Amino acid sequence: MASFDSSGLDDLISDMERRGETSGPMAEAMVNAAVEIIRQAWVDAAIAHGHVDTGTMIKSIDYPEPVHNLGGVLYRDVYPQRRHKRTSKNGKDRSVRNAEKAFILHYGSSSIPASYWVDDADEAAGPLIQEKLEAMWAEYLETGEIPASD
Repeated sequence: MASFDSSGLDDLISDMERRGETSGPMAEAMVNAAVEIIRQAWVDAAIAHGHVDTGTMIKSIDYPEPVHNLGGVLYRDVYPQRRHKRTSKNGKDRSVRNAEKAFILHYGSSSIPASYWVDDADEAAGPLIQEKLEAMWAEYLETGEIPASD
């Protein structure tokens, strides 16, 4: 699916690199703040696109613990996490992965038109993330304290 475009944060990331702050508690706090914004944007976009049948997919949108480090880059994935049981018209239960539902609703199928709702979510999240992370970094530089990621 889509991924968050961090190009607006290039100066902030460069400053963090110069100061050796691209990993550790400050970077983790920033990742945690960003994924919460992305999670809420996914929920908002799913609702705006009418992807609310039972609500289970929306309720499952989250990010697993912990923060991951891939080659010095910290990240967390946001996506629908759980499976749920769904009873078909013939009365049989089947397990449906919420991530699979999200994928099909995003890209479409032979019977469902693509909505690209995750792209909309990530686009909406971008400016909010940039604003939040720049504020957190400025507070950190001013006080030396890691700001709350709420």
